[in-house]
Amino acid sequence: MPDDRRADTLTPEARTFRASDWSIAELIALKRAARERVSVVIPARNEQLTVGRVVGALHAATVVPGLVDELIVIDGESTDATASIAADAGAEVLHQADVLPDAGTALGKGEALWKGLAASTGDLVAYVDADIHDIDGRFVSGLLGPLLSDATIGFVKAAYDRPFQTDAGLLPTGGGRVTELMARPLLATFWPALAWLAQPLAGEYAGRRTILEAIPFVQGYGVELALLIDIADRFGPDVIAQVDLGRRIHDHQDLEALGRMATEILQVAVDRLADEDRLVLTDPVGGLLHQPVRANDGTLLHRTSRIQHRERPPLADWLRARAERG
Repeated sequence: MPDDRRADTLTPEARTFRASDWSIAELIALKRAARERVSVVIPARNEQLTVGRVVGALHAATVVPGLVDELIVIDGESTDATASIAADAGAEVLHQADVLPDAGTALGKGEALWKGLAASTGDLVAYVDADIHDIDGRFVSGLLGPLLSDATIGFVKAAYDRPFQTDAGLLPTGGGRVTELMARPLLATFWPALAWLAQPLAGEYAGRRTILEAIPFVQGYGVELALLIDIADRFGPDVIAQVDLGRRIHDHQDLEALGRMATEILQVAVDRLADEDRLVLTDPVGGLLHQPVRANDGTLLHRTSRIQHRERPPLADWLRARAERG
C-alpha cells in the first residue's frame, strides 16, 4: 500500500477499499508473511434456511485454500436444525452456553460475538452473519485485505448496497432502514469522525484480536454501533477502514422488530454520550417501548417490550479477572 494512504486526517476515499483489490493467493501470501492465524465467527440462531449455504461457501472459498484457519458457528440456543446443518457444511459448531460456561449466557447477537471471540484463536477475527443469500468468499477475503496489507488498520467494516425485497420483486435500494433513520443521524450528529461509513450497522467486519479483546460487547442489537464508537475512542478513528463488497441480500425484519432494534441502538448512543460527559442522565437508560397494534375488531392496542441493553466487559479484562480469582 502506498505510504500516502495514511495521513493526519484520512479521507473516506483513503479508507475505502474494494474486495477485488486482492486475490485469495495474494492474501494467503500476506498472511504467511505476517505469521498470523485467521478465524471466522458466524453467530446463528434459528437460521437453518441459510446457514448451510453461508458456511459451505466460506469453507470452500477461504478454508480449503488456506486463508482461514478456523470457521466457527456460535449457535445461540437454536430450536431448529441450524447446528447440524452448519456442522455438515464444514463449520465447527459451538453452543453459546458451552463457551466460558462460568460467565453464564444470555440471548443476543452481541453475546454470541463475545463468546465467539473467546472460542476462536486467530490473530485476526472476522464476523459474518448467517442470513446472507448472495454469500461468497469476498465477504471474508475483502475484510481481511486491509488488515493483512496495512498494520495501521485495526478494524474493517463491510460496505454494500442493500436491496429491498417487496411483493413486486427486489428493489436495488431500500434496505438498511435502521441505519438511515437512526444510526447514520446519530453518527453525523455526535460522532462525525465515523459518519463517513457506508454501513455502520453491517454485520460483517473483522479486527485484530488485540483490539477486539480490549472493547466491551453490547449483548444485543446495539453491538455494531458500540464497537465503532468504542474502538474509535480507544484506538482512534483512523484505525477503521471499510471494504466495498458490492451488495448484500438478506431477509428483512418487520417494522416492530426494527423499532426494538432502533430503541436499543439509541440507548447505546445515550450511554456512550453520558460516559463522554456530553450528556447528563437523571435516570438510568432503559424503559418500556410501546408499539401500537390494531386488533381484529379494530381496537387500538399497545404491544410493549422492555428494552434494556446489557454488555460484556472487554474479554481481556474478564479473562484477567478470572485468572486472578484462580
